[in-house]
Amino acid sequence: MPIYLLTDDIIFPPVNMATPEGLLAVGGDLSLRRLLLAYQSGIFPWYSDDGPILWWSPDPRLVLYLSELKVSHSLKKTIRKAHYKVTMDMHFQQVIESCAQTRKKSGQGTWITADMVKAYTHLHKMGYAHSVETWYQNEIVGGLYGVSLGRCFFGESMFSTMTDASKVALVYLRDYLQDRKFDIIDCQMPTDHLIRMGARTITRSVFISQINLSLQHPTPKGPWRLT
Repeated sequence: MPIYLLTDDIIFPPVNMATPEGLLAVGGDLSLRRLLLAYQSGIFPWYSDDGPILWWSPDPRLVLYLSELKVSHSLKKTIRKAHYKVTMDMHFQQVIESCAQTRKKSGQGTWITADMVKAYTHLHKMGYAHSVETWYQNEIVGGLYGVSLGRCFFGESMFSTMTDASKVALVYLRDYLQDRKFDIIDCQMPTDHLIRMGARTITRSVFISQINLSLQHPTPKGPWRLT
């Protein structure tokens, strides 16, 4: 199946033109307009530092319906003990850079290139990208970030340097979104970690239908704050 080569025009091909692995297009840029159109269309960038920008729309898609988050007894206990403090949108760039560094240290490699950090930090400054920070003794030890449009949060990455720190961030994010009547958290690709916490796969067509409904609502632009 041919891969669509993007031009300077801010357009994407239909997502059903993606390969079986979900690869839809190559090239283009990480401008604000293109990134917003991508997320609105069920597409996200994912590529390595030494290659061109690759755009993906996998089928199936991993999502977390907010009411389906599974919080284990041990995680509930961790939250009750209040060892961690949680904030939102306080240190976005530190969170995204920590996500990249943690993956590199574990030998996984990362798609969070310098250009990605720059692009998503701009998204954050424009009110579309948000972070959740988990603190322990005045140090950020976990967190996550993603893009918010309508009533959908498109999760990008999370990191943790202490037990359950990223899970605590996810629980706080779920509660925040649930209070504001969000529908889903997009988790993109299946991972055992997120499946254990209640995420499940749905077909791409169902996912597109879901985000089209979610996008009918206004986007609550940042900064976000826990109350």
